[in-house]
Amino acid sequence: MKSLWRMSRRRPARRITQKNNSIGGVCRLTYCNPKQIGGILIAKLIVAEKPSVAMSYAKVLGATRRQDGYLKGNGYLVSWCVGHLVELAPPNIYDAKYVKWSIADLPILPQKWQYLVSASTKKQFDILQKLMHRPDVESVICATDAGREGELIFRFVYEAAGCKKPMRRLWISSMEDGAIKAGFASLKDGQEYDALFASALCRAKADWLIGINATRLFSCLYGKTLNVGRVQTPTLKMLTDRDAAISHFQKEKYYHVRLDLSGAEAASGRISDKAEADALKGACEAETAVCVSLTREKKTAAPPKLFDLTSLQREANRIFGYTAKQTLDLAQSLYEKRLLTYPRTDSSFLTDDMGGTAAGIIALLCEKLPFMAGADFTPEVVKVLDSKKVSDHHAIIPTMELAKADPDALPESEKNILTLAGARLLFATAEPHIYEAVTAVFSCAGTDFTARGKTVLAEGWKELQRRYRATLKDKPEAEDGENADVTLPKLSEGQGFPNPAAKVTEHTTTPPKPHSEASLLSAMERAGNGDTDPDAERRGLGTPATRAAVIEKLVKGGFAERKGKQLIPTKNGNSLICILPDILTSPQLTAEWENNLTQIAKGAADPGEFLSGIEAMARELVQTHAAALDGKKDLFREEKPSVGKCPRCGSPVHEGKKNYYCSNKECAFVMWKNDRFFEERKTAFSAKIAAALLKSGKANVKKLYSPKTGKTYDGTIVLADTGGKYVNYRIEVQKN
Repeated sequence: MKSLWRMSRRRPARRITQKNNSIGGVCRLTYCNPKQIGGILIAKLIVAEKPSVAMSYAKVLGATRRQDGYLKGNGYLVSWCVGHLVELAPPNIYDAKYVKWSIADLPILPQKWQYLVSASTKKQFDILQKLMHRPDVESVICATDAGREGELIFRFVYEAAGCKKPMRRLWISSMEDGAIKAGFASLKDGQEYDALFASALCRAKADWLIGINATRLFSCLYGKTLNVGRVQTPTLKMLTDRDAAISHFQKEKYYHVRLDLSGAEAASGRISDKAEADALKGACEAETAVCVSLTREKKTAAPPKLFDLTSLQREANRIFGYTAKQTLDLAQSLYEKRLLTYPRTDSSFLTDDMGGTAAGIIALLCEKLPFMAGADFTPEVVKVLDSKKVSDHHAIIPTMELAKADPDALPESEKNILTLAGARLLFATAEPHIYEAVTAVFSCAGTDFTARGKTVLAEGWKELQRRYRATLKDKPEAEDGENADVTLPKLSEGQGFPNPAAKVTEHTTTPPKPHSEASLLSAMERAGNGDTDPDAERRGLGTPATRAAVIEKLVKGGFAERKGKQLIPTKNGNSLICILPDILTSPQLTAEWENNLTQIAKGAADPGEFLSGIEAMARELVQTHAAALDGKKDLFREEKPSVGKCPRCGSPVHEGKKNYYCSNKECAFVMWKNDRFFEERKTAFSAKIAAALLKSGKANVKKLYSPKTGKTYDGTIVLADTGGKYVNYRIEVQKN
């Protein structure tokens, strides 16, 4: 959710006020022919999303002279944002009263939106503003990431800087030199992306309106900062639902009777009663099992698709245990090193014109990846080409820069991701895995028993997968359908097996597994898809680029915690979902928004109408939920750990900043940390000492200082409470 859910506690920032309030409007730009001023060719200003990307552009374009906050040369000025240089301003910028959170001030609905440059980004913003207004700058090229958020980052800066100069758009998916050159040779007209910006702006404002108002509303109601977000909260709901399913799961025993039929093991269905299973076993051993059905079916397992960001994150989590954020950071680093294509993609295909490029990369991979040595492999590149299924960016694959690189010289984590992406390209273009599935049904003692087998006819892509996995230090858990092959003996219908050996096996139903990051990412990707327009730019909860950040916010906010690969909701996480209305915990809200935002991006829906609906939703939210749920006001009250029991009344004793005090307000028992008794003996009155005194009335302490002798000694501090205002202590010297 970017920083929209962070409220007003920020460093001093620069407030941007525009007389025409042009941000949010749609720019209509025209272009001028190159001119000269004083015989100097007018320059083009390129604005990248981050410094490292700007450096790559500058190198290709020949802008090699470093300046403060930009590079120049060959008719170009190349500068950069640092993520979101300009953001929607927090509530306190509109009115100082909003510094204090109050339900009485809700809902907060800006009539004239204001924007903010934070203190940490002000310097770079000022540089960009000056560059945009230089007389020698003829036009500005938007070279931020090619997508909705990249468009928003640039447009906020462009309009906050008051720039009116012609704007063009760079749209590329790879940081290879060739791709950069081709991109700058075919720049798009900036106004072609006005509708995309309108969609991005609506998303940002909608998230602000619901996030600010919902967060403040429920935080005030329950006395704790409760971050509520359109994506974050439904994601948390998935964790709490899974946790509830595990907690409420009731284990049940069941049994199978298994027959040994000359090498084929045939099993009965589930039997809930042990005595019934034992009786069936005995009956079978005295009868003949007859094969009543034998089916053979040739099946094909198609190769996996290429990686989009979410599937890459899932697989990296499953194989290496990397978090979604770690995988995104590693992929981004490889992208900036030109070894991987743009990672923030939701496509698993390449464009139709990339066949030659893909073939060249595959040839490199066969040479560079050791597990491909000796492999019989003829790629079918056409299977991964489909321009209709590529929106902003194609699937993630290595680049031709691999020819100049040594993967072994990379950090191990980056090498793992690069190899994983390369392996997936090989798998995706390999032949299908073909096998024969055999199902045999036997009848014995009036009961059906089933045996299943699998015979591989052509390994196909799974042979490459087996080779790759053999190189891994830690073998990943097998996925469904990856169990070892079982070959059945030759069987025929009507074949009999007299007096078969039989056994009863005991089993227990198992609860669902806690979500891992891999399974949660899958759930986020699928959430609300049934309610989402198939043409929507974004489907599921969040975007491929933001899902990792959403998970991290849940963990950092104390609403979820990691236990190994598992993600578990905390007590506060479960409590938050308990008090929120369904509209804020359901992915349906995101689905509805994305449907509308997609139409806005196409120019087929009115941004103003969309935002009016969001404002109405914020009003209704406040009106409906302006009181805490009965009996749940104290849900988020922190339980202080007990140091011990009060020697006077038996109530828990808690640790404060300056003392250890009885939780019973009517009891006067308190032990002060700065008690002179401890200060004279140069001993810190620790919680360990306090706990020992409360438990047994004594605490053994080493190196007590003696004011009389100036030496230290070991002794026992004794609690000598007389019930008065102050607690007393005395020393028992330990004798050797």
